[in-house]
Amino acid sequence: MTAPEHGGRLNAAAKRWAIPRDRWLDLSTGINPHGWPVPDLPPEVWQRLPEPDDGLEALVRQWADAPADAACVPVAGSQEAIMALPQMRASCRVGVPRPGYREHGHSWSCAGHHVVGLDWARVTGEDESWLDDLDVLVWINPNNPTGETIEPERLLRWHQRLQHRGGWLIVDEAFVDGCPELSLGFATGREGLVVLRSVGKFFGLAGVRAGAVLTAPELAERLRKMIGPWTVSGPARYVMGLALADEHWQVATTERLLAGSQRLGRLLAAHGLDGSGGTLPFRYVQHPRSAELADALARQGILVRQFDQPPALRFGLPGSEAEWERLSQALEACRMSLTNR
Repeated sequence: MTAPEHGGRLNAAAKRWAIPRDRWLDLSTGINPHGWPVPDLPPEVWQRLPEPDDGLEALVRQWADAPADAACVPVAGSQEAIMALPQMRASCRVGVPRPGYREHGHSWSCAGHHVVGLDWARVTGEDESWLDDLDVLVWINPNNPTGETIEPERLLRWHQRLQHRGGWLIVDEAFVDGCPELSLGFATGREGLVVLRSVGKFFGLAGVRAGAVLTAPELAERLRKMIGPWTVSGPARYVMGLALADEHWQVATTERLLAGSQRLGRLLAAHGLDGSGGTLPFRYVQHPRSAELADALARQGILVRQFDQPPALRFGLPGSEAEWERLSQALEACRMSLTNR
């Protein structure tokens, strides 16, 4: 089974379009371009094994507004949990959003489960009997790449319906930072509810590979045994803890990302890419010629994420005024080029 592709593959882009890596503007990942400022780390962080009682779990609960009885398992990014959770159930039927982050469906399929793709119209209708055909539902809130959101009340209703039969609701909240009203952190600790959090996107710390799973104690203990000790390095735990404790930075960053997302939406509309949706760190727009647009931008050294089903593009936020101007000029050149074809 072919593994899903991801944004940020600059080495491959540099080779394909014969443009040196340092000349690219990478807008393909939806990662905050102004990440949390990582300080120098104390030498002992590198020299000692990670300590499980370093206070990180309490900081995660505070960050996610989780109750004291919610169990927390730090993981090496959401991806570690995405790959581990399918190993913890016998073969069953699993619903995933389409479009959506493809690693979810891929991991459940590779573990021998039957994966059912669910579109937006189906899951947001009044009839929720489709849940009765599933044992596990994975939902991404806000969705990656579309930015669509489901209100917590509906998600909890889904959870109750699934849990009544021993099912799970797994909610991937990788892009929920800055939108606390959408998070199910407050409900974690309940049987059959699993919430995934990550510091990769909002905090701009994708390279540190750190996140957390919030769930009920019994499932958390099974997950700990599955992944084993020290999967999150000492330096990663240290940086994650400092970032989660920096609430002042988080408030300022929410305002900055909101302004950037709105600006990017206006810029896309001004160049003929109307109706974009998205989250704080990215915008998503459907377009019938998305592949041509992505190629035209890449020829100018701008990397965006292109999707086929449906045809669409995802744009991350530029990090400087020079990058905003470069994107604007490239979009205008693309519009002129496609209009003349």
